[in-house]
Amino acid sequence: MAQNNTKKRLVTSFNNLTTEQQDEVKALYPRGFADVMTRIDKPNGDFFYVIPYETEEISYLVKIDVKIDDSTDEGMDDDFYGDDELKGADEIQDSSMEDEDE
Repeated sequence: MAQNNTKKRLVTSFNNLTTEQQDEVKALYPRGFADVMTRIDKPNGDFFYVIPYETEEISYLVKIDVKIDDSTDEGMDDDFYGDDELKGADEIQDSSMEDEDE
């Protein structure tokens, strides 16, 4: 009888892996997941990101929670500058310089 050499294929959440498997995944990707993540689009328009992880018996696609920054750029200047007018570098006194002069 012929042996089936194909691995079982599963999609699972990182949190559903055992602690040992989570540690193996972290060791496999010590610099993070950004370079290996793949976006999976679902038919309803939702999506999620996965990374590959393999054991001897199973080939996993592990779902990784990714926070997407979907804020708009409107109002960004307000966050950094407020309502005050910007001053040039020559108009700003360095407080440490004042201390040295005294």
